[in-house]
Order: sequence, then structure tokens, then C-alpha cells
Amino acid sequence: MATRLVQVVIKARDNSALGRFWADALGWNVTGDKPEETNLEPEGVMYPDPSAVVVDLIPGAQPKTVKNRVHIDLATTSAAHQAELVARLQGLGATPADIGQGDVPFTVLADPEGNEFCVLEPRAIYSDTGPIAAVAIDCVDPRAMARFWGEAMDWTVHEETDDFVSLRSAKGVGPYLEFLRSNDPKVGLDRLHLDLRPYPGDDHAAEVARLEALGATHLDIGQGDVDWAVLADPEGNEFCLLTPL
Repeated sequence: MATRLVQVVIKARDNSALGRFWADALGWNVTGDKPEETNLEPEGVMYPDPSAVVVDLIPGAQPKTVKNRVHIDLATTSAAHQAELVARLQGLGATPADIGQGDVPFTVLADPEGNEFCVLEPRAIYSDTGPIAAVAIDCVDPRAMARFWGEAMDWTVHEETDDFVSLRSAKGVGPYLEFLRSNDPKVGLDRLHLDLRPYPGDDHAAEVARLEALGATHLDIGQGDVDWAVLADPEGNEFCLLTPL
């Protein structure tokens, strides 16, 4: 039994406005825009599709006081594409961000609500991911986090060191999930989190129990009576297990 990564969720002060920014940034469509949720999907994708993890934006962002523990990395195909994309994103409202990265080949920006993201220099490994190269998570123990998430979703390790581990779907499609060593403490709820779904016909309660056996814990973040489960990974990062679809 395993589950699937189906979407990245961004909490926003104005989910509609921030959704328009990210739709333009990714070249995706706004497929739903309601007060409680804005949905972004690439053209031609039938959700859920492992080749394209979609993006949802929901209201409820807490005041931002520290760097996000979870961020998105964008792929580029050439130095010219990287420069063009950075300029276009700044025209859409992104701003340069200094997170102590120093002299690096990638560019760190913040979206209009301050969420950091990276525009990567061209890397062959991301040539087939689509616009989202990776979802990156800061953590104390990348190896342990990769074990949890790899077993949770049946994803494959592609690179592993003490400070960095990358996973990708066993199908070899879609973005990577990457874990970067950081000693920064977790403060408040994550502004970005992952949503998982069991496969059609799987038992939701059994999947919750399996994730708990791997090290997940139940969370009450005020979600009330809902049909999905709010959990935390072994380092406390929130994620949701939606119903099978």
C-alpha cells in the first residue's frame, strides 16, 4: 500500500491574487477560484496525475516572521531562459530574497506574499519535470525524512548525502521532493504543505494507520469535522491525507 503526492498547498492572505501570480509564473490555468480555494493546473492534465503535482491556494496564512521550511524550485532550460524567467517573475510582483544563499548560480525570489522560491540554473536532472523542478523541505535529518516520505509514497531515492536527499516518483515523472539539512527551528504552521491521496479503492483509515506506523502523528489545527486527515511528518511538517480518488 502507498499513497500519492497530488498537490502543493499554499496558504495565502489573498488566495485569488496569489493564485494569479503562480498561474502566470508556471504558465498554468486557474481551474477554480472560490473564496475558500484557488486551483491551478497545467493544460491537458487530468487530476490526479503523477506527471504534474498541481497547486492549490487557500486562505489562512499566518504573519510571516521566518523563512519558509517548504519552498518550490522552478526549472529552466538555458541561461537565457533563467534570466528571462527571473525578469518576468519580477514583472509579475516577485522580489529578490536574501536567505543567506551567498554567491550561487540560482536566483532566490519571494512571491507577492513573501514566500521564498528559487529559479534554478539549467540542470539536466530537471529537464523533464515541467516548470516545478522540485519541492524542497528544510529539515534536521534529510536521510530520516527521505525514508519516511519514500515509504509513504513509494518514491525512489535519486541522490543521497548527509545534507541532501532527493526523491522522485517511481514512475519517473513529475517534480522531485528534496530534503535539505537545516538547523532552523520550526515556527508556527507551514505556509506550504503537501496533500496526499490514497489510490482508488484503498481504505483511508488503513492508510492513516500505515502513515502513523511510519512516524506520522495526528494534528488538530482547527480543521473541524472533515473527511481528510491532518498529519505531521516526523519533523512536524503538516500534510493532509485526502480521501481516495
